Amino acid sequence: MLLTSNEIVEKAKVRIKEVDAQDFLLNMDKYVVIDVREKNELDDGYIDGSVHIPRGTLEMNILKLLSDTLKVTNIEHQPIMLYCRTGARSALSADALQGMGFKEVYSLAGGFKKWQELDYPTVSKK
Repeated sequence: MLLTSNEIVEKAKVRIKEVDAQDFLLNMDKYVVIDVREKNELDDGYIDGSVHIPRGTLEMNILKLLSDTLKVTNIEHQPIMLYCRTGARSALSADALQGMGFKEVYSLAGGFKKWQELDYPTVSKK
């Protein structure tokens, strides 16, 4: 039996933790924030302080980002917040990172779209 993309996302959401936008806004400083959207989607803006790693290369680049670029020492337990446009790709990404052994990985419920709807702060692409 083949699954639709929506069914795959729903299965992932059962295995991961989603955080709503308000809770994330209040606790942003505890997370490494990763935007998993495609590069062209950054034209819509992004959450300040986020690092861009597209969904398609996340697993290949996450360890280098955390250890080399951000100098994170306890990588396995570093809280990571992932977001995309609606929360689907970030849910799949969170599921994949959990599969790699990350213990504190989260997906922003509703994604960047919900963040914008709530008029939370964004940065415009320069």
